[in-house]
Amino acid sequence: MLDYPVEKPLTLRERIVDFIKDSVVSGRLKPGERVPEQEIAESFGISRTPIREAFRQLESEGFISVVPRKGAVVSPITDKDVREFYAIKSLLEGFAAKTACLKLTPKEIKRLESLNAQMDRCAGKNDVKGFFKLDNQFHDTFLRACGNEKLCVLIHHLVQQFERFRITALALPGRMRDSVKQHNEIIEAFKNGETALVENLVRANAERGRDVLVEELLKEKTKHGANQHP
Repeated sequence: MLDYPVEKPLTLRERIVDFIKDSVVSGRLKPGERVPEQEIAESFGISRTPIREAFRQLESEGFISVVPRKGAVVSPITDKDVREFYAIKSLLEGFAAKTACLKLTPKEIKRLESLNAQMDRCAGKNDVKGFFKLDNQFHDTFLRACGNEKLCVLIHHLVQQFERFRITALALPGRMRDSVKQHNEIIEAFKNGETALVENLVRANAERGRDVLVEELLKEKTKHGANQHP
């Protein structure tokens, strides 16, 4: 049996962070829009201190920018930012997967299979949040196995900083199912010890995330352009 971490109850700050992330990803809060600090404080029945703490975390993860005299504003997502982030993620994770390929134990491969099966169930329920947590654990399994601590720290820092891009991409129709399919191919390549194939598949997984998100952003841009020029 694998030991999975027990879910701890969320702290107040984490609940506020989740609430704002959901509002941004679902489009209830649009890029450039102010995050209504007072409203959130009233709906949670709290002072503004935990909200400011939540803002600091959200700013470090690319969801918002805190602007002097204006407060917290939802950060824009540009296709240039998305391309640059996924280019680095693809290279680093591909290298980590290649390094981990011949080191993964049967137990770790079983863990990858179990996590992907759980992700498949989340995709069926359209549970983006659950899928995202499992996806992090899936990637962490081979990152840790690669044995390069500095590389792991670098990738963790990068993906945390651009968490919003990954959640937004996963929320797009069909992306979760698509990712499960890609993960199955990655697991097979790990099982067969195919280092070059594993690297290519892990890179392709990141690049697919980039492509669906860039496509969506360009669609939005075109739509707004059309709205502004009747």
